[in-house]
Amino acid sequence: MSAVVTTAPETASAESTENAGSTEKAESADTVTDAPRASEATSAPATRRSDIAGHASVNRRIADELAVRESQVRAAVELLDGGSTVPFVARYRKEITGGLDDAQLRQLDERLHYLRELDERRAAILESIDGQGKLDDALRGQIMLAETKARLEDIYLPYKPKRRTKAQIAREAGHEPVADALIGDPSTDPAQYSTEQLDGARAILVERFAEDADLVGELRELMWNRGQVVSSVRAGKEEAGAKFADYFEFNEPFDRLPSHRILALLRGEKEDVLSLQLEPDTEELEPGQRSIFEGRIAVRFDIRDENRAADKWLLDTVRWAWRTKLQVSLGIDTRMRLRQAAERDAVDVFAANLRDLLLAAPAGTRTTMGLDPGYRTGVKVAVVDGTGKAVATEVIYPHKPQGQTEKSLAVLGALVARFKVDLIAIGNGTASRETDALAVELISRIPENKPTKIVVSEAGASVYSASAYATQELPDMDVSLRGAVSIARRLQDPLAELVKIDPKSIGVGQYQHDVSETLLARSLGAVVEDAVNAVGVDVNTASVPLLSRVSGIAGSVAESIVAHRDKNGPFRSRTALREVPRLGPKAFEQCAGFLRIRGGDDPLDTSSVHPEAYPVVRRILESTGKDVAEIIGNTTTLRSLRPDDFVDERFGVPTVTDIISELDKPGRDPRPEFKTAEFAAGVEKVADLKPGMVLEGVVTNVAAFGAFVDVGVHQDGLVHVSAMSHNFVKDPREVVKSGDVVKVKVLEVDVARQRIGLTLRLDDEPGAPAKGGGDRRTGGEAKQRDGGGGRGRQGSGKPQGQGQGQGKPQQARGGGNQRRNAPAPTGSMADALRRAGFGK
Repeated sequence: MSAVVTTAPETASAESTENAGSTEKAESADTVTDAPRASEATSAPATRRSDIAGHASVNRRIADELAVRESQVRAAVELLDGGSTVPFVARYRKEITGGLDDAQLRQLDERLHYLRELDERRAAILESIDGQGKLDDALRGQIMLAETKARLEDIYLPYKPKRRTKAQIAREAGHEPVADALIGDPSTDPAQYSTEQLDGARAILVERFAEDADLVGELRELMWNRGQVVSSVRAGKEEAGAKFADYFEFNEPFDRLPSHRILALLRGEKEDVLSLQLEPDTEELEPGQRSIFEGRIAVRFDIRDENRAADKWLLDTVRWAWRTKLQVSLGIDTRMRLRQAAERDAVDVFAANLRDLLLAAPAGTRTTMGLDPGYRTGVKVAVVDGTGKAVATEVIYPHKPQGQTEKSLAVLGALVARFKVDLIAIGNGTASRETDALAVELISRIPENKPTKIVVSEAGASVYSASAYATQELPDMDVSLRGAVSIARRLQDPLAELVKIDPKSIGVGQYQHDVSETLLARSLGAVVEDAVNAVGVDVNTASVPLLSRVSGIAGSVAESIVAHRDKNGPFRSRTALREVPRLGPKAFEQCAGFLRIRGGDDPLDTSSVHPEAYPVVRRILESTGKDVAEIIGNTTTLRSLRPDDFVDERFGVPTVTDIISELDKPGRDPRPEFKTAEFAAGVEKVADLKPGMVLEGVVTNVAAFGAFVDVGVHQDGLVHVSAMSHNFVKDPREVVKSGDVVKVKVLEVDVARQRIGLTLRLDDEPGAPAKGGGDRRTGGEAKQRDGGGGRGRQGSGKPQGQGQGQGKPQQARGGGNQRRNAPAPTGSMADALRRAGFGK
């Protein structure tokens, strides 16, 4: 059996050096701090202009990755370096970038950040090695050709300043000639040397093996492709860690582990429930058989068993190097690689769900009552008018222990009548179903102009209530009532209200507290910025948090805009923004096109046409003989125009086409039309659900393996990706997104574990084998290895999905003994996912 690496729980941030996570490779603080920036690289003693010129440029590498021209990347980089934002460049600089969209620009920005860090580190390493007098042309070439941080650190490892090692002590004791003699001429008899000399020679060779960059890189990839993670429950933790029951006896190959399982395993380890081991290979070894990893080391250093005097000693040294040095460091690297990959996937899922939530359909300027449910502390009530201003608040106690149902209905009825409430927004937290039932009774007693009730997510409402901005916005309102105001407003305009809350607190991601905060904040910040600028902002009603997300506007500038508005009244034109203190020409250029002024002096100020392009509109007006009011919305006239007729040296066909489109429907909102789901009457808890029921629900979250749907029972059900369509679905977001109203059929109900299995295919029958939807394993890992070879246990020692990516037991790679074959999968795929800890 291959040796096993048991590594300590991961505590390092995923922002650390890519896949170079071993403790021996950790960069010293002074090395990082003193690294010169890329712009300074040419002046560093260790670098030459020919080196930088000969190295593939950052722009060229990004262009290759994005499959665009290098000139497009160069132009975009210049704009971003010059202070332009991604939304501004994507919308208003299409001619310069060749039409790069916001997704391409975000990817470009991320890669630019990484590659510049790589070049900074490269320059620092060159300087460090040159300072040691060890930099020759061959080594310089290796460093210049390194394309990842991991490769760069592998090359630098032998030259990195480190604490005295056993090998250094052995060299100082004069044992290096012994090591050279034994590996250089295996016919040399080790018996002629003392134990001290042989131990020193072994330490020197072990370090030599472990610092061979090419060998380390080869072994790292070999371990990734052949190894697996194995988890087991810690003694006495079976009951306390029941939620991790599916990982009590579990294993899966590294390269097949989906992100949600990686994070679940790491969380179980962090909570001291699971013990994780990283096995470098899944094949059993015969007694005395050497591992493939030891074989690769031996080949690298031309060590063979030919019955020469030193052969056995050298092969034992190879085994010692693998088991005590390389396997340990590569195990740490693999753990870091798993974590980083899982974090990236988790953040991508979080970002996609957040984008859907921010761009959810707004109810609009309708008077809304917000109900923040509760039992003992009562239901907090707030009524906001069409502008979002709180006009009334109350606290009612309709539920146990007080049970003041009739009194509560009277209070709510009076508020509805007094303020002509159109919508009732009910938070989905504790006592939500009971409060929803109260709203049903309320509506039944209203004879005409009945309001519509909607259950909305209250995630983050409590965070907003206690925030400094909420105190500033609602200074005289009790903290407990502010949540009800937020619930009402987020129904009116989800985007405008949710930007007031830290995106991490909105709660639309899996394992969001287990990922790098820096990575999460950067990604979610970009999502919020893109969403706000895609919709546009009314500068005369927007809050400071909303304005601060507009392109080019920082928090202090947003405060200045609001202060100027409060002092001087509403802005009448975009040009009036130039009068705002601290809003300079660059900020105006970046933000003007995204700010809307309704009812102002210039109708164009309600559109997304940038003020710099107003001259193009004037030429269109001269050509058609119409004024602005006549041309806006005049589809027939606008469709008859040829964009080529209005281009000039600054604005080309892409921008003119956008202008004509915007004039047709100025200030259009990209968000969908508002509609609501009707929860089934009498279905209030999981026990009320029965297989075969067809229900209406709202998609609350989308992951790589499926979507969670709220059907009104306080527990989201799971629609697995294989139950979304009769056709193969690669990405669940191709079918649904957060906020969608959908019809689902109940397939399975587990009342004890509060698990619900749903399908979007209404012709599916409960208990029937899964059909259609493609061949997907849990988490989507149904791929085969080269040559059709799987090895060992596939995914888990527990049952997996029926009909989803299963097949005959697969033979071990290389004809070796198969290890711990997985039992035949049973049960539905959705149940496998729920058992894995989702949908709770």
